[in-house]
Amino acid sequence: MTDHTAPLLDVRNLSVSFLQGGRETKAVDDVSFSLERGKTLALVGESGSGKSISALSIVRLLPPGAMATGEALFAGQNMLTISEGELRAIRGARITMVFQEPMTSLNPLQTIEQQIAEILELHGMRGREATRARVIDLLGEVGIPNPEARLGAYPHQLSGGQRQRVMIAMALANKPDLLIADEPTTALDVTVQAQIIALLERLQQTYGMAILFITHDLNLVRRFADTVCVMQKGRIVESGDVTSVFTTPRHPYTQALLTAEPKGAPIVEDENAPVVISADDLRVWFPIKKGFMRRTVDYIKAVDGVTLAVRAGGTVGVVGESGSGKTTLALAMLRLIRSEGPIVFLGSRIDGKSVAEMRPLRRDMQIVFQDPYGSLSPRMSVAEIVAEGLTVQQPELTLDARREIVARALLETGLDPSTMDRYPHEFSGGQRQRIAIARAIVLEPKFIVLDEPTSALDMSVQAQIIDLLRDLQRRRALAYLFISHDLRVVKALAGQLIVMRHGKVVESGPAATIFNNPANDYTRALFAAAFRNQPAPVNGEA
Repeated sequence: MTDHTAPLLDVRNLSVSFLQGGRETKAVDDVSFSLERGKTLALVGESGSGKSISALSIVRLLPPGAMATGEALFAGQNMLTISEGELRAIRGARITMVFQEPMTSLNPLQTIEQQIAEILELHGMRGREATRARVIDLLGEVGIPNPEARLGAYPHQLSGGQRQRVMIAMALANKPDLLIADEPTTALDVTVQAQIIALLERLQQTYGMAILFITHDLNLVRRFADTVCVMQKGRIVESGDVTSVFTTPRHPYTQALLTAEPKGAPIVEDENAPVVISADDLRVWFPIKKGFMRRTVDYIKAVDGVTLAVRAGGTVGVVGESGSGKTTLALAMLRLIRSEGPIVFLGSRIDGKSVAEMRPLRRDMQIVFQDPYGSLSPRMSVAEIVAEGLTVQQPELTLDARREIVARALLETGLDPSTMDRYPHEFSGGQRQRIAIARAIVLEPKFIVLDEPTSALDMSVQAQIIDLLRDLQRRRALAYLFISHDLRVVKALAGQLIVMRHGKVVESGPAATIFNNPANDYTRALFAAAFRNQPAPVNGEA
């Protein structure tokens, strides 16, 4: 008989070690915590602190070579020692997981209906009609509009927020007792984040399930969790109810985490500084073709009449939800996709130039991407990655000359030049993003697009990267186009702000003015979601 007074999950003295090159490395060291039914416990800390490894240990999903000791008692059963058969009966039914990036968790070759139905059938549901009815109910429950029409959709046909809702539907399919949510909102816009958190809260009340919530976003923890455990280097350094830990943190590491948000003000833009790049009534329309003759019947107006100018030493921030046209705008200005409307770079129009004509200009325009894990080749050393542009643009340089320039770029971005012959996997996420920035600045460009450069990073590392970008801009008079869904980061770096929705600019001007007094309803909704963690209205697109 189940003891409902005992914690649903009781982790005792959990340790996890990895064998690497004959040496044992401890990733989790003597961790203990408990979680009651219907409550939310947050595990917080920087990357590598042991949060995800602790959670994966509970359901025995650790990578090969990992060894877990201690106890992970779920409803009285030690998950570390039960049989494979008992584990299969619990995993996916009574304990389920939602991961950070749904595109890597969902099967791109299966429809949404097939993937949710598979979970139901694995745990006993029979009958196609009953299964389909349950899938439709689940999609409706997680807020997918017109769920019956979405059954045949594939993951790539859904937005990021909709994909995450599908993952939650799969997790809830068998009415679990415990949901493990591992960074479930990190890749989402602030309004969609707020909607997903509100959805989890509502579903928790409906199902009475416990939630183990893993995140580096302390603002979400403040709003969503009942209790919190702060992890550092595999150990829990502080724990308790959220209010007491956040208002009176005792451990220096907790205090540092709570003050780690990006600070400082953007560099004051010189109104007389030359315009590095500008666009006037820029349009990127993708044709919609139908019928046997593939005639164009309409257009997706990804960017629709955007005008902007970026000055030397200045930053224009671009914000808006997924699908608003932010990245498409940046790619058009870099002439990486076709567009209509004048684009002027360093005093000359470039919108009509060919690929060959653009090649000499590439050294003056660079881009830093969101994901430092995916944007660096794992097969190239840091020296090769950073020097790649030099090899193309300045082939006359000797190997020693290239290495000297690479060393200076690494030093300027806060990296040790002696590490240049190592590979990306040997660096942390923050260090990898510094490598990506070094690759961008090595050619001494005039204009850099920063496309969500901090969203995959912990808050303390975000603050370091923003300080680095601001310092580089001050010393080199760099012009930045800064795309982000994290408005706190934008506020710390951007002097000018553009708010986009459905490809159009709904508000623009000095960032300080817009942040202090937004004039547009959509802008106010974005700010409410970002700064007050209030759920934004569901618009059917998230």
